[in-house]
Amino acid sequence: MDVTERLADVRDRIEGAVAGAGRPAGSVQLVAVSKTFDAGAIRPAIAAGQRVFGENRVQEAQGKWPLLKAETLGVELHLIGPLQSNKAADAVALFDVVETVDREKIARALSAEMQRQHRRVLVYVQVNTGLEPQKAGIAPDDTVAFVDFCRSELALPVAGLMCIPPADENPGPHFALLAELAGWAGLEKLSMGMSADFETAIPFGATSVRVGSAIFGHR
Repeated sequence: MDVTERLADVRDRIEGAVAGAGRPAGSVQLVAVSKTFDAGAIRPAIAAGQRVFGENRVQEAQGKWPLLKAETLGVELHLIGPLQSNKAADAVALFDVVETVDREKIARALSAEMQRQHRRVLVYVQVNTGLEPQKAGIAPDDTVAFVDFCRSELALPVAGLMCIPPADENPGPHFALLAELAGWAGLEKLSMGMSADFETAIPFGATSVRVGSAIFGHR
């Protein structure tokens, strides 16, 4: 299948999982993860109506998305990879959503840049649900306090929580934990589920899923 066919298949699978979970149609947003793919590979997805995309690196996104955004109105770009504080200015200028706020330094840098640029970028707090030492994210026990800090002290527009479960574990309990934490924090958005497990994430309340290889193929 080509990109257009794979995109249609993923959309169908999302809506099938949504219906199976008894949730309203259209309640889960698809973030098409286009990292490592060039503009030529992305344009067919845009032509097929996809408007929300995810990128892992600020510098890579800068090389393709200003032109792609200029070509098509309504494109929404999510940063789903780690952010360094020295890239905060570039991230605020280009991205519409930053899903990987995982420490105070990044939160402060984003807040300062939003004020400086007079641009509002939605953010998600990344939670390290598996407490993996090699993985970014706030510890579950610290999540609610960190969300409150971001909102009350930094005036960041925190929209939701995001997680990447350990690769070798059943993702279900991690998705359930993220949903529970979001409830405690008063957040409605849950970014969870990727190509291998987005159909599992939807019954647990995912409001957006990040799907790359199932759409664009293997990198």
